Parts: sequence; C-alpha cells; structure tokens
Amino acid sequence: MSPQSTLAGSGPEPAADGGPAATAVSAATAEGYRPGRTLPLSVEFVRQLKRGRTLAMGAVLTLLPVVMAVAFAIGGDDGDGPGRRINLMDTATASGANFAATCLFVSASLLLVVPVALFCGDTVASEANWSSLRYLLAAPVPRMRLLWSKLAVGLAMSLAAMIWLPLVALAVGSVVYGWGPLRIPTGGALPLTDALWRLAVVVGYLFVSQLVTAGLAFWLSTRTDAPLGAVGGAVGLTIAGSVLDQVEALGQWREFLPAHWQFAWADAIQPQVDWDAMIQGMSVSVAYALVLFALAFRGFARKDVVS
Repeated sequence: MSPQSTLAGSGPEPAADGGPAATAVSAATAEGYRPGRTLPLSVEFVRQLKRGRTLAMGAVLTLLPVVMAVAFAIGGDDGDGPGRRINLMDTATASGANFAATCLFVSASLLLVVPVALFCGDTVASEANWSSLRYLLAAPVPRMRLLWSKLAVGLAMSLAAMIWLPLVALAVGSVVYGWGPLRIPTGGALPLTDALWRLAVVVGYLFVSQLVTAGLAFWLSTRTDAPLGAVGGAVGLTIAGSVLDQVEALGQWREFLPAHWQFAWADAIQPQVDWDAMIQGMSVSVAYALVLFALAFRGFARKDVVS
C-alpha cells in the first residue's frame, strides 16, 4: 500500500474471493506488524514531557503558590470587619491546607483551563504544523491509535498539572503557615486527614469539569494545522461559556452550561459534603466531552491528511 493511499485513509479494498487486491494488501503488511504496538504511550509521554511549553507550564504552576505567599506577606491582614462575610481568601493563611484550597480557588476559572487546552489542543495540530503527521500515519500508525495515544497523554498531563498545583501549594503553605486543619469559612474546621481527601475530591472534580475544554481543544486540534488556533479557540470558548453563565436572563438554561458548575467543588470543603451540584456538573461536562471526542475521531478518520 502506498503512503498516498494510507494518508488519504483509503486504499485497495481486499476482494471477497481473496483475489489480487487481497494478495497485495497481505504482501504490503510487514511480518510481525501489530497496530496496537505503534506509537507507545510511554514514547508519546516522554516526547510531550520534554517540550518547552510543558516545562514553561510546570514553572508557572510551581511559581504561583510562591507568588501568592509573597503577596499575602506583603498585603498583610485587614481584619474581618463588622458584618463582613468571611470567604476562602480570608482563611488562606490559616494553614497549609487552607492555602492549597485558596490556590485552587483562584486558578480554577482560568489558569487551570490553560494547561488542559494546551496539552489537548497542541497534540495533533502541532504534528500537522511540523509536517510530521503524514509521516506518522505512513509509518504506519493507525489513525485511531494515533488519536487515542495523543488524547490519553494529553489528559494524563492535564491531570498531572491539576495535581501538581495543590501539592506545591500544600508544601509552600505548610512551610509558611504551618501544618494544620483546614478552617472552613462558614465556621468550624476539618482535621488534616479529612482535609487531604477533600482536596483530592476537589482536584478530581476540577479534572472532570475541564473535560469540556479538553474536548474542545482536541476537536479543534484535528480540524486545524495551527496549534495556537486550537488552544486559543478552546480557551476562548470556555471563557465565552463563563460570560454566558453571568447572563441571568437565561434562567434555568444556564444549568446546561459547564461553567455554571465550575465552583460546585466548594461543597466538598463544607462540614458535610454535598454531592448534588458536583454530580450535575460532572454529568454536563462528561456529556459535552463525549460528543466533542466523538466528533474529533469521526472527522479525523475521514480527513485527507496532507501536512
């Protein structure tokens, strides 16, 4: 089978009676070739891990807790004041757990969107931009295998980014503010052991809620040869969803927007965990993500790859 027929996603169909076409396809298949062993996840993961944008994003996520700790030290404490409602920011310096929760709070709506869009949107589009996508498929790496590898590594690195941020924040906060229970803004405190698994629930919810952004970025990555277009498009559409959620005239229609549930994880750091809002938010996010992933695979399977 020629590289041109592989790239186009079509080739000579094997005859039902085992004729010349079937013989040609059989002869073109190398002995020992296993489609499932092409483009191993470990190889793809190492490739993506060594890239400059991965190192830059890791540096940003590492520096954020340090910058916030310095900002709290410079800013001081203005006090609660009469009648002033205490929020999560006011308890940031109570302990390392509080500081980690605050870092998640300030980064959930935008900062954590960027690595998800970057790792999932810069996958296929970057290969096309480098003109290496057609050579990967001519290797031959099956199209579905290539997409699954790219998507799995992109999601894994997105999850790693979301885990890395609170881990660094917990370490920095524990050094600066001490290793203690998580103080709840509404009153009371959670023991450290409970606080840690509550923070794990928060990270898990944030990851699932960002699957919509991952789906958008991955779908756009299969539609364009410009990585910045895929990443920027996913970030822009995510921000647009957040803006629409502020339009109260939409009423109950806002509940169908993933952004409407972006802070539902706050129910995990209450005295008693309330799962209702988080379950609704995850359901909306997973539904959108499945549709977007399906569109990406369906479109790429029929795409004429020339770059």
